Amino acid sequence: MAEVEEVRRAKELSKYSILSKPNVVGVGYGYKEKAGRRTTELSVVALVRVKLPKSSLAPDELVPATFDGVSTDVVQVGEIRALQVRTDRWRPAPGGVSIGHYQITAGTLGTAVRDVASGQRLILSNNHVLANSNDAQLGDAILQPGPIDGGHADSDTLATLERFIPIQFTNEPSDCGVAKRVADGANFVARLLASRSKLVPIREDPAAINQVDAALARPADDGDLLNEILDIGEVSGTVEPTLDMAVRKSGRTTAFTTGQITVLEATIDVNYGESRKARFEGQIVAGPMSQGGDSGSLLVAGDSLQAVGLLYAGSNQATIFNPIGEVLAALGIEL
Repeated sequence: MAEVEEVRRAKELSKYSILSKPNVVGVGYGYKEKAGRRTTELSVVALVRVKLPKSSLAPDELVPATFDGVSTDVVQVGEIRALQVRTDRWRPAPGGVSIGHYQITAGTLGTAVRDVASGQRLILSNNHVLANSNDAQLGDAILQPGPIDGGHADSDTLATLERFIPIQFTNEPSDCGVAKRVADGANFVARLLASRSKLVPIREDPAAINQVDAALARPADDGDLLNEILDIGEVSGTVEPTLDMAVRKSGRTTAFTTGQITVLEATIDVNYGESRKARFEGQIVAGPMSQGGDSGSLLVAGDSLQAVGLLYAGSNQATIFNPIGEVLAALGIEL
């Protein structure tokens, strides 16, 4: 087994050769990993953006199995950059950072996608993040960072609202004139009687059903949008969710978190505030792995760079996702 000085010498002799290979971002030494477990064998370690299968690399792109008699190892570390807070202004902007319609607080930039019809690169997130829960107009300013994180329309507009899937609410404030007049009269009497209660007219539609909370924004400058997601990398393709599947996400508030799928094909009632509720069918449920502001994060398989779902709701005990296949089909996009 190689001694420390022997490994250090091999590292110094090989580092420039290894660093010249595409995908490599660093070289050092450490304990070699085999089958996901750390051994006691010292090795020269190549740090790569994404660990790729050998079959996808040309011979001159491979890190040699040994160098000067010392074993090598390859470890994925992602794109290394000077650290920024996810609520900062990012240009170009990756997935996992603060974003939002100019009239909301903030959510998460999920990932870059491509319009199937036009080929245009677009930003994927939630309706309630990019389209203000149906209350936006196409072409509205999308800020990065979101307004609550200091984003301003005059200096931080990353994109404009391209399109969204309307949310069908089972309960929401009513705009019916008759109901408003009845409520106004009742509230006037309540005030005279010093009541602290208030009557609010509500429109109900028990048959309203949703599959996705999703929207797209078009970047003002295509170069201002990265394909990669912070701490995950560049996602390509999708995979069907399964029970007990290990998953991960990268979001504005809780950054990189992991979890496990616990329930599939769930029917969920989601509270959108201001007396608004919406029912979703066919949803994915995982354990607690998000907080407010993480909405819009892409759910990715734990063992591959494949998308599973789109985060849009949750609690302290659970996180809820739209299946990614439903999102892509509804919006006419691909990863």
